[in-house]
Amino acid sequence: MKLLIIPDSFKGTMSSAKVCGIIEAEIHTHFPQAQTVSIPVADGGEGSVDAFLTALGGERVTRSVKGPHFEQVDAYYGILPDQKTAVIEMAQAAGLPLAGDRLSPGTTTTYGVGELMAHAISRGCTKLIVGLGGSATNEFGCGAAAAMGVKFFDAQGDSFIPTGETLSKVQRIDTTELSPALEGIEVITMCDIDNPLYGETGAAYVFSPQKGADPQMVRLLDAELRAISETVKRDLSVDVSGLPGAGAAGGMGGGMVAFFGSKLQMGIETVLDVTAFDELLCGADLVITGEGKLDRQSLGGKVVIGVARRAKKQNVPVVALVGDIGDDIEDAYAEGVSAIFSINRVAVPFAEAKLRSREDLALTAGNLMRFLKRIGFPL
Repeated sequence: MKLLIIPDSFKGTMSSAKVCGIIEAEIHTHFPQAQTVSIPVADGGEGSVDAFLTALGGERVTRSVKGPHFEQVDAYYGILPDQKTAVIEMAQAAGLPLAGDRLSPGTTTTYGVGELMAHAISRGCTKLIVGLGGSATNEFGCGAAAAMGVKFFDAQGDSFIPTGETLSKVQRIDTTELSPALEGIEVITMCDIDNPLYGETGAAYVFSPQKGADPQMVRLLDAELRAISETVKRDLSVDVSGLPGAGAAGGMGGGMVAFFGSKLQMGIETVLDVTAFDELLCGADLVITGEGKLDRQSLGGKVVIGVARRAKKQNVPVVALVGDIGDDIEDAYAEGVSAIFSINRVAVPFAEAKLRSREDLALTAGNLMRFLKRIGFPL
């Protein structure tokens, strides 16, 4: 009997690795001889590096890089066992927690993210997986580009590192020194939102308030993103103005495409590809997945649905263990989910439910195993 365990984290309660451990323990309690494969999942934000290293093994590389306020911070990235693939989460160098009480999306930078990318390339990595999420920035990834060799010039011909409030000052972009560094390098960006670069649903309006922007600053930041978009279109011949996902991480989604030729990809698709999930499915009897809440938003391609779509192609049943089950999720079954179970045993507020989430997950997973044993699974 072979089971694959591949859940998302239950936000605010359990990490993906913890969820895997609880489910795996219950499986072996009832099926001691079962073969289990656990694949922790992260969406590109904080914890992505550790999730990949837990699932696949590899090396954690620590570096001192520029933080969101250009101060030195200790950050790390992962090199997977092939020694050619690096996993980098931007939150390590430009994350909101690093900004502390100094929330200022107009002046913060992603420069340290570019330093991590450059170091990974210097170590011989030819594939970079960059996770976006949890940023304190709103500068289109210009800082990261500068760290990788891109030059930005103002009207006086002086080079500078743009931030969120100075993007419109960029009069010329020179990527001459960047191109050699990227030769033979594949860059994949994990991006789980489809917000455009600017406008009412763009980076500034939707995300910058939580980074410290007041209404006046929001309007300024939006105008700055519009300006850099036009400059990039003129100088680099890349138009990201209407690209879904360009607004991720303060516009860094667009910057990753414009400066590094990156592909924007849903986090779960990246995880499934890198872990060779399709190969692991061969001979599997069941896939157990899950997330904190399964709702209409999940149907856009989050973890549960991404897993189910792959499993459906090989006719492997999928069970989802979730915290809450939203309305109108019937389409999940058409995507390949066989059954959905909520782990919440008692109707209590989230503040109370999260305190008992581990025990509730264990009981639900245990009950599922008891049922499977009773019907003689695998059939």
